[in-house]
Amino acid sequence: QVQLVESGGGLVQTGDSLRLSCTASGRYPMGWFRQAPGKEREFVAGLSRSGGATNYADSVKGRFTISRDNAKNTVYLYMNSLKPEDTAVYYCAQRRTRAAYSGSAYTGENDYDDWGQGTQVTVSS
Repeated sequence: QVQLVESGGGLVQTGDSLRLSCTASGRYPMGWFRQAPGKEREFVAGLSRSGGATNYADSVKGRFTISRDNAKNTVYLYMNSLKPEDTAVYYCAQRRTRAAYSGSAYTGENDYDDWGQGTQVTVSS
């Protein structure tokens, strides 16, 4: 298993923005998930290998954007208009060992093979 590395978390106020980064090990379909205290980990955003297709959880649509810089093997999660309910540990994931359609942005935890250690995002009210 490959360990991914996230960065960019922190403590912000309601309405602020943050950018999370994740260094992948190659050009793979990528995803962001989050886990709030006492809750199960949930899907946030997914990006196809090509970068041309995305999926978002309803709770973040219009506020979060996932993108990638293939030259740097880095995936970003731009988070705008943050709310206290966005407080969670955010994890990035990559689908490395299985075939993937170039236009598929995966949404399930089981769709991914490698995970990062997580980065804390705290939004104060």
